[in-house]
Amino acid sequence: MRIAELHTHVLEAPLQQPFGWSVDRTTVRKSCLVEIVTDTGLTGWGECFGPARPNAAVVNAFRHLLIDADPLAGDVIWQNLYNRFRDQGQKGLVISGLSGVDIALWDIRGKHFGAPVHQLMGGPMRTKVQAYATGTYRLDDADPLDYVIREVRERMAEGFHGVKLKIGIDFEEDIALIKAARQAIGPERRLMLDANHAYDATEAIALGRRVADQNIDWFEEPVVPEDLASYREVKAGQPIPVAGGECDYTRWGFINIFTSRAMDIIQPDTCAAGGLSECKKIADMATAFGIRYIPHVWGSGIALAAALQLLAVVPHTPARLRPREPLLEFDRSEHPFRQAVLTEPLEHKDGWVDIPTGPGLGIEVDRDALRRFAAAD
Repeated sequence: MRIAELHTHVLEAPLQQPFGWSVDRTTVRKSCLVEIVTDTGLTGWGECFGPARPNAAVVNAFRHLLIDADPLAGDVIWQNLYNRFRDQGQKGLVISGLSGVDIALWDIRGKHFGAPVHQLMGGPMRTKVQAYATGTYRLDDADPLDYVIREVRERMAEGFHGVKLKIGIDFEEDIALIKAARQAIGPERRLMLDANHAYDATEAIALGRRVADQNIDWFEEPVVPEDLASYREVKAGQPIPVAGGECDYTRWGFINIFTSRAMDIIQPDTCAAGGLSECKKIADMATAFGIRYIPHVWGSGIALAAALQLLAVVPHTPARLRPREPLLEFDRSEHPFRQAVLTEPLEHKDGWVDIPTGPGLGIEVDRDALRRFAAAD
């Protein structure tokens, strides 16, 4: 069996209501999907996290190294692509493109052997995973103390046991919003904070101390991702567990986080950090360092399926008497093709999501949706 075809699908859909977060704003949702076809007719699907067209360009740059390669030799392909692009591709778009390819190859292997990816990766440690809701993005003209609090109440009504709150817009407003969200969801539900690296260390420490009594699960990306010294300052200077890593790549990027003890929780994105192959390695390293692994997920149903396959085999972190289960990030913001690209959507039930058990990623892609949401040239 050999790789015969490589295709990228750049999808785009305008939002009915544009939204923003601390460092950006969007009017559309976009994604780059990767399709690999073998000479036996098997098709594998992957997804790249980040800007869609640049990701597609990177994946297409891999073409001459992929066509006629053995799709079952995933580690060989991963190392070959990484080595050929190492000088300018240790992070960022090259690894995001590589991630999409790697996920698609795992999908092919699962279909070839008639087993879900998680079975090929060692067998499931769990068959479902608890999800927390991501959303609470900022709208252009409204009071966040109104619409954000209304949204977190809606997420609780849907059955979620936790919600992640976007902050980093305005210091005092953030504090008021955190306290209002805690009051709205009650003392038992989980509340996470995500600043999308909007603060400096001094501000992040001050905010963490001001809301320390609000029972916060973690403080995500308090500072810019490349500044691990500031992460260590925030971790030491306030009591909320510090999370990050969605902008980090490969085992070599995460070893610096582990050895410097910069974070309590790491959040690699499976579609960015190196794909299923590399993220399983990172998860195993996290276990050795006693650091929790909760992947970042913000893409289409293909990205969600890949995260679920990985979460099935993620070891308990850290090692402890009563194992702590991982969590699934479940994006609830507007995304017209998130579930539309799948023939059967991956939905939650009372805040829990079943891990697909079909071959490969356990999903089927709806080609009509690919045509409907294809970005214009």
